[in-house]
Amino acid sequence: MENLEAKAYDLRQMALDIIMAGGGGHIGGDMSVMEILMALYYCQMNISPENVNDPGRDYFILSKGHSVEAYYAVLCDRGFLDYETVKSQFSKFGSEYIGHPNNHLNGIEMNSGSLGHGLPVSVGLALGNRRKGRDSRVYVVMGDGELAEGSVWEGFMSGHMYGLDNLCAVIDRNHLQISGNTEDVMAHEVLRDRVAAFGWHVISVREGNSIPELNAAFEEAKSVKGQPTCIIADTVKGCGSPLMENKADWHHHLPTAEEYAQITRDFAAHKAALLAQ
Repeated sequence: MENLEAKAYDLRQMALDIIMAGGGGHIGGDMSVMEILMALYYCQMNISPENVNDPGRDYFILSKGHSVEAYYAVLCDRGFLDYETVKSQFSKFGSEYIGHPNNHLNGIEMNSGSLGHGLPVSVGLALGNRRKGRDSRVYVVMGDGELAEGSVWEGFMSGHMYGLDNLCAVIDRNHLQISGNTEDVMAHEVLRDRVAAFGWHVISVREGNSIPELNAAFEEAKSVKGQPTCIIADTVKGCGSPLMENKADWHHHLPTAEEYAQITRDFAAHKAALLAQ
């Protein structure tokens, strides 16, 4: 597990290099969501380049589509996409490797970017899979700023209405969005109680950038019957470098050459510390 958590910093570096090559991206959310994506793609989901077209696979939707650079890094490392191609073509004119998920690309289920759509679509996927007798699970990752969208709460209502225990939503709770702290923009108050009031089983992960803690939550979610599960993962925006951490300005800041060098050093130091344990 230490090796996998160390790999998270390799993937952070990949996401950073994609952003630098493309001249922009949403770096803060990329860094907060990385371990969530890794727990799913390396430990939890039944999905691979070999079964990507099998209807019986698991399904994943990145509703907070602006964190696509982290998603690209994971998909490249897992063999769905080619890293050098992604890096060279990201955000270039006419390229399919755009700044939000594009379902023309291998392994990507849904175009996302307009926030609030991922959970309702995931409800439909989970309901359809259940009616077809499939064992597939559906996972969706949302941002906490995204929760201001009314369609999210319609999705929560529908997921409960149909008792979709094959559906697991994850909230990347990094407490920051493009315009500042979530509690100043649209307060969530006691988020756990609010989601539970919609009839969902709710799991709080205090260390949302810990792959072991996330895996424990996902395993619990698999055991829940009769209702969907929402995992609220308390993450750190910009996780991996003090230069970025917990700073709203890094929602989509493009690092300077000096900042890039410092972030790279910070990633390497975190990786070395984990491997030395």
